[in-house]
Amino acid sequence: MNSLSSDALLLDLRGVSCPLNFIRIKLKLENILSGSILEVWLDPGEPMEQVPESLTMEGYQIESISDHHEFFSIKIRCS
Repeated sequence: MNSLSSDALLLDLRGVSCPLNFIRIKLKLENILSGSILEVWLDPGEPMEQVPESLTMEGYQIESISDHHEFFSIKIRCS
């Protein structure tokens, strides 16, 4: 995990399969301050098909999803 700014964190989960990537995201979100932004990097395919929907179903707010050609970046606000 790398700090992007005082209120943003990065979790690189490229190469991590489902559902392990979702579990790691949830564990990280449970341990950061409310209002912080967690940026997660995911592979295309199944991770992008499953993770954003699962996070939304769990009540997390997706701030943005960006396509970087080889991976996707999802910004999630911790509530």
